Amino acid sequence: MTTKAFQKIYTKISQITKATCSLKAQGVGYDELAVIDGRLAQVVKIAGDDVTLQVFEGTGGIPTNAEVVFMGKAPTLKVSESLSGRFFNAYGDPIDGGPAVEGQEVEIGGPSVNPVRRKQPSELIATGIAGIDLNNTLVSGQKIPFFADPDQPFNQVMATVAMRAKADKIILGGMGMTNDDYLYFKNVFSNAGAMDRIIGFMNTTEDPAVERLLVPDMALTAAEYFAVQKNEKVLVLLSDMTSYADALAIVSNRMDQIPSKDSMPGSLYSDLAKIYEKAVQFPSGGSITIIAVTTLSGGDITHAVPDNTGYITEGQLFLRRDSDIGKVIVDPFRSLSRLKQLVNGKKTRADHPQVMNAAVRLYADASNAKTKVENGFDLTDYDERTLAFAHDYSEKLLAIDVNLDTTEMLDVTWGLFAKYFKPDEVNIKAALVEQYWPKTN
Repeated sequence: MTTKAFQKIYTKISQITKATCSLKAQGVGYDELAVIDGRLAQVVKIAGDDVTLQVFEGTGGIPTNAEVVFMGKAPTLKVSESLSGRFFNAYGDPIDGGPAVEGQEVEIGGPSVNPVRRKQPSELIATGIAGIDLNNTLVSGQKIPFFADPDQPFNQVMATVAMRAKADKIILGGMGMTNDDYLYFKNVFSNAGAMDRIIGFMNTTEDPAVERLLVPDMALTAAEYFAVQKNEKVLVLLSDMTSYADALAIVSNRMDQIPSKDSMPGSLYSDLAKIYEKAVQFPSGGSITIIAVTTLSGGDITHAVPDNTGYITEGQLFLRRDSDIGKVIVDPFRSLSRLKQLVNGKKTRADHPQVMNAAVRLYADASNAKTKVENGFDLTDYDERTLAFAHDYSEKLLAIDVNLDTTEMLDVTWGLFAKYFKPDEVNIKAALVEQYWPKTN
């Protein structure tokens, strides 16, 4: 590596841990990059002139007299239109065989948008997945996670959302992905002819875990360029935030910080918040919408990562396997979009809110009927009909492989109402029943 005149060089390391090196240095800043014995590192702690650096590739084999070169800047990304259609590593270097990107160099991890520059989210984001669009509608500028078990096809769901969502740019931040997952995303986007609006930042399982900490900031720096400079609607997909949190824990542990709940660092809430709070709707029309994946350990929603995430985000989308139909569905009971009322019935058809509520209520009645069966009670005729309705509702609407627009979803639901119930059992306003209840010949 070539050094420049303004770079500060030191050769006396006072302490080496598994992931960090400490030394005495002056005039360096937080998050500043350095190279230690040829390995990239970043300043994570400053106490007087005692400086601690996190070494991304680990510290194995670094001697105490290794050369430490401070680079005088925090991690940056060059932003321009030529980011489109490209895949990069956690440092913003191309991994797709293409040329280096030219553009304006921007420091990553900047502050969130000032509230006075924000507009209340009001634009519908349609995904074609009824468990989302019908029951938990997404809004531009929203931040929302998928909660899923590690064995569920959450990356396929993310790719599906990316392909169907009406967004100008889709930015994928992959953390701890297998090479198969990376190639899956690349192939899906290529085969759909959508590469021109895709940008990917990838950290795979073969890369050092601590590099994952750079990925969300890289993805969001690119998103801010397109949303602010180009007034584009940007969808940011982050998978998997549990891998990100695990990397935070590794660094925290190696720096001998006292762990908090579930071995996570005490800073977990603010670490997650500084990512999710980048979601924004601008008055100019540009927006950043963040959909993330949080994998659950053994389905434990009280773990520190989903627990903190739930406080920060505007709802969650809960994936579970429905044993009745043998498919993964978006669970209507445990999923929630806190902003859906901003578009339901306003940017969608007027009957949307009532149809949504009626369907979920009937689905809940079917759940009660299942409990009766499990406890050996006899079922009423109404119970039998709710169970049949719930099966069709899961198969034709909640399953993640369903692809319908919002109007079709509403029509299918009305058809299921008419198939199994009388209008008074569905409990929807008479005017809407008159207009939308399927007419029999």
